[in-house]
Amino acid sequence: MIDIVRAEWTKLRTSPGTLALLVGVIVATVGVSAAASACSGTGCDADLPKLGLTGVQLGQAVVAILGVLVIGHEYGTGMVRVTLTAMPRRLHVLAAKAAVLAAVVAVAAVPAVAGAVAVSQLMLPDHNVVLRPAVGSVLYLVLVALLALGTATAFRSAAAAIGTILAVLYALPIVLAVVTDEEWRDRLRRMGPSTAGLAVQATTADAVTGPWKGLGVLALWALGALLVGAVLLHRRDA
Repeated sequence: MIDIVRAEWTKLRTSPGTLALLVGVIVATVGVSAAASACSGTGCDADLPKLGLTGVQLGQAVVAILGVLVIGHEYGTGMVRVTLTAMPRRLHVLAAKAAVLAAVVAVAAVPAVAGAVAVSQLMLPDHNVVLRPAVGSVLYLVLVALLALGTATAFRSAAAAIGTILAVLYALPIVLAVVTDEEWRDRLRRMGPSTAGLAVQATTADAVTGPWKGLGVLALWALGALLVGAVLLHRRDA
């Protein structure tokens, strides 16, 4: 298993787009958070720590693309056959990809979230730094990447997986904006991976979704996607 993890790390490290995407996570998260924190007075969200982490909503798109490309690139180039021939234990390969991806995204997410908190603290000095939204945001980005990896493994198409995962992350909040029935709106918030997962950033009372409970919903989405991807990877031809 250690050899498989080492091989997956080498592939991810030497992939030409990996560094750019990791830098993109940091730039997108910090940049959008800075822009959101630039508001003052009227129009500012009362939950200032959450406002200072707004950039995570863009950073998630970058980590999702990275998660898809970890295996989607191999499907697109046909290299997946070489990988599975050299390492026939398919579930071990997927587990190694997930472990390497989670570690790499966490390494990028920590400075991204820390930078967002630092910038928002400079621009909104009246709010206190709260540890739980920051730690939860790092975990959120890691789980989004794993959700994307599972989706790409199941679809075997990078384009289809990216389209699907971005729709899942961004379409539901748009739908919620036009749902007038409060009961259905709350139900969808509890079920959606992004709407539930981002509840971990809230520092004010949220009667609909608790912070860690919401992150747990996202974890179930990621686990479900990985399990489906693992079953399909095990049963079908590469």
